Amino acid sequence: MLSLRRAALPLALLLSLASLSAVAQDDDRATGSQKTTKLPAVSVSANDWRKYLKAKLQYQMPEVDGPRITVTKKTTVTHLENQPTVVGNNLNQTLARTPGVLVSEQPTPTQFNFNYRGIGNPQESEFVLVMQDGIPLEGDWIGFPTLYAFPLTQGLSEVQLIRGGSSLLYGPEPAPVINLVSKRPAPNTPLSMSTENVVGEHGLFSSYNVIQRNQGAWAFRADAGYVQSDGTRANDDSRNRQADLYLAYTPDERQQWWLDFHAIDAVSGDPGRLSYTRWQQDPRSVTTPYNRDWVNRDQLVLGHTHDLGGNWSLEAKLWFTYEDLVSRAAKAQLPGQAPPASTTLQDEAFRTYGTDVRLRKKWGQGNAFTVGTVLYYGSDPFRQWSSPNLTVARDDRSGTQILNQRRGSQYASLFAENVFRLPHRIHIVPSVRLERERVAVDETVHPPFLSRPLIHEADTRHMPLFGLGLGNDFGHGNETYFNVSQGWRPLRFFDIAPPFSNLMQGHAAQLSKSVSWEAGVHGAPVTGLYYDVSVFWINFRNRLETRYINAIDTIYVNTGDARSRGLEAQLDYDFFAPTQLATEGQHLETFLNASLLNARFTASAIPGQVGKTPAFSPDYLIKTGVTWRNEHVKLSLTAVTSAAQYWQDSDKSFGSGLTYMPARIPAYTVVDVASDWQLNHSLRLLAGVSNLANRRYFDRVWQNGLEPAFGRTWYTGFALTY
Repeated sequence: MLSLRRAALPLALLLSLASLSAVAQDDDRATGSQKTTKLPAVSVSANDWRKYLKAKLQYQMPEVDGPRITVTKKTTVTHLENQPTVVGNNLNQTLARTPGVLVSEQPTPTQFNFNYRGIGNPQESEFVLVMQDGIPLEGDWIGFPTLYAFPLTQGLSEVQLIRGGSSLLYGPEPAPVINLVSKRPAPNTPLSMSTENVVGEHGLFSSYNVIQRNQGAWAFRADAGYVQSDGTRANDDSRNRQADLYLAYTPDERQQWWLDFHAIDAVSGDPGRLSYTRWQQDPRSVTTPYNRDWVNRDQLVLGHTHDLGGNWSLEAKLWFTYEDLVSRAAKAQLPGQAPPASTTLQDEAFRTYGTDVRLRKKWGQGNAFTVGTVLYYGSDPFRQWSSPNLTVARDDRSGTQILNQRRGSQYASLFAENVFRLPHRIHIVPSVRLERERVAVDETVHPPFLSRPLIHEADTRHMPLFGLGLGNDFGHGNETYFNVSQGWRPLRFFDIAPPFSNLMQGHAAQLSKSVSWEAGVHGAPVTGLYYDVSVFWINFRNRLETRYINAIDTIYVNTGDARSRGLEAQLDYDFFAPTQLATEGQHLETFLNASLLNARFTASAIPGQVGKTPAFSPDYLIKTGVTWRNEHVKLSLTAVTSAAQYWQDSDKSFGSGLTYMPARIPAYTVVDVASDWQLNHSLRLLAGVSNLANRRYFDRVWQNGLEPAFGRTWYTGFALTY
């Protein structure tokens, strides 16, 4: 706006001078005199800022995204339509353009492991908030924040990553938020159907099918997917079935109602983890040939948006989720050993209810105020049975019950943010969020090897959070940003009542809290180029860890503080964008993003821990690639490179001989190729190779060993659209 005003001043001056000249000429004609006055030339130009905003929105979220304010928060958006189809939920490909997110690969569809900037173990993504359309994907967001279900990538339109300020925008965890945005049928879409079918190595078969329509007041999209694989080891097979239904009603241009239903049903074998020595000798070894995991997740969402008038708008969601995690687990056995005598059948069910209501008010010149609330409730029974049948069925309860707990969680928050637009393109965003959580555990049966009383524990915590963002637009499409914000990790059921320990907690540990600082600059200053460079510093206090008292007894205690600091950079360039080829739909895009991390313990109750590097904190994580795309072809070559990283906070090796595990996961680089070839309007061919160089590596380790990553694998298939 300021640039347009500046351009208007000389224009007004020019018009005034011209009118005065015309009056003078009329007077001269009246007196019969002829006199010509030559005025200096004035150049008038205006800078259209909208072209820069449109370019940036290819890589970051809108500054005010509905009732969410993201300006001054570092965000990254991956539009999945701009890359080839991701087959089999290859998360390295899905998150290739998402800087800093570390994927610890577990090649089964029943557990997903992410972490970010060295904050917490990636086991089941417990320190990262993963959402679908702004609704948590965890089993129980508060009491059991683990990720056992993930939607098929073919049903997603984009992946959003929000760093500092994410807790103020969505709630716990420390950082970041990974929000998966579901596909919707575009306006005026006629009735259409498509089917995609792929086969590949290790018995891979994937099928994804869609029917959709969006005309008039009603829109719908229904899809069904199926993925199966034999895996690379015995008892490594898996099957993943999913279905989604979206139904929307738009009675007028001011409001919309919609219904979302998501169903995930996954089952996989668990071949067991290996020591480093055994992995070197035979990476296809199996230590748990009888173990198996089942995951069922069903979610129903009712949503409503409404333009209330007076620059007020409403967005409301109400949801119910049922998730059931069943596992069959017997002790590990080495080759040649006798089978174990019994197995444990475990059932964790999660019935969770939530509502998210947000209001936005636009006011002044580009200012916006948002306020909202989230209410959440979970009822999560936890049960175990012991059975002599090593292949007991998931629904067989004939064994001896050895654990029965009723668990519940409650969460409520009230939050507000405002973006103030000031002169000289400065913007300020203060934020506040008030949180309350309550977790409770009531036990009626505990394992027979324990002598403690039954657990009847509850704990309630309150947490105020504050944040401040500053930004300034300068030049052509550039912006500096600064954000400081608080975050936290909620107390879990295990934190207040470890179910397998003889020791009673006595009192729950202190909440783990974070303060995140980030300052950077991003923009799209020239056609085809986008960059984002920032430095960050995160202080994470009251880290919560398991302390082993003896072979049986453990307690969850605050062991100390850690800090993570570093640099995160992203560079994207489309070589064809400045040329005539872009108008013909041709793009040759290259990207490079890097996270440089220095993480250390700064205080600890554990002797000798200060100064050590937290687990899963590689010094660098680099992702790069190139994509050629047009209306007929999408061809990508991507690579992920990680530095060596410790897998436990002690930074020490573990075991010896056949049980040996080195202190660090070795560095690795993985290269993938993927392609889509649109032969005509109806037929599309798919092909790709993962781990092109057949790199032998692992990046997932737990206390009982490592999980080998896939070697080189291929796939090929076709898609038909009607």
